[in-house]
Amino acid sequence: MNMSAASGEQRTVIKGNASKYVKLNVGGSLFYTTIGTLTKNDNMLRAMFSGRMEVLTDSEGWILIDRCGKQFGTILNYLRDGAAPLPETRRELLELQAEAKYYLVQDLVEVVGQQLKSKEELEPICRVPLLTSPREEQILINSTTKPVIKLLSNRHNNKYSYTSTSDDNFLKNVELFEKLSLRFSGRILFLKDVIGNQEICCWSFFAHGTKLAEVCCTSIVYGTDKKNTKVEFPEARIYEETLNILLYENRDRPDADLMQATKSLPRKDYNSDEEEERQQVERMQRRK
Repeated sequence: MNMSAASGEQRTVIKGNASKYVKLNVGGSLFYTTIGTLTKNDNMLRAMFSGRMEVLTDSEGWILIDRCGKQFGTILNYLRDGAAPLPETRRELLELQAEAKYYLVQDLVEVVGQQLKSKEELEPICRVPLLTSPREEQILINSTTKPVIKLLSNRHNNKYSYTSTSDDNFLKNVELFEKLSLRFSGRILFLKDVIGNQEICCWSFFAHGTKLAEVCCTSIVYGTDKKNTKVEFPEARIYEETLNILLYENRDRPDADLMQATKSLPRKDYNSDEEEERQQVERMQRRK
């Protein structure tokens, strides 16, 4: 016995006037439309519903099409109106293009192709790894030939109250990092660290696996009755170090003279309580 016949499925020829409605089961997704819509343009659907091809139907009269139905609604809308809202993501555009090619809806294939091309031209590709451990940081820094810029930003490392301008300056540092990462994404490896347990806001600059400069943006200031944490935005210094680090672009091996000329000692203004107490003891001893 034929398995299709046993399950109620049969092959038949579908044709009729343009206003006749048909029921479609496309990969499990159900659609209800007219023969006029399906035969409006010269494509595979027109061949299927103008009597030129046999189609498979089930016992309830649903016409079975063995394709994914996710994008079929967009194809129907395009056949009805000559235009349709397109998906946002590149993945869904590729899915729609593949289905349009299968059904030979050539105009839609070209529209989707133009949309894909515009996305490639307009959307900058910038991927910034988010560090999860010091080991991961070392692996990334040592495995690239590009200069590296890392921003450590963690507001929770603060022990004291922030000064009035600190929140704005913290955000300015983050925004500058994002701006630089977009501008130099193909030339510099940018790393973001949000779990560091010492600093609040600190820039580090690396070349050939070596840290060449560090810009610490935090310091302790003393009010009338308490200590406060101050976050600064040393924009000029950050740009200076960024330009310095670009000198290492496309260099296969370290240049000792260049590294000596561009290397700067770390400036760490954010001291621990123990360090502050030690400095205070030293000042009192000098007064005696």
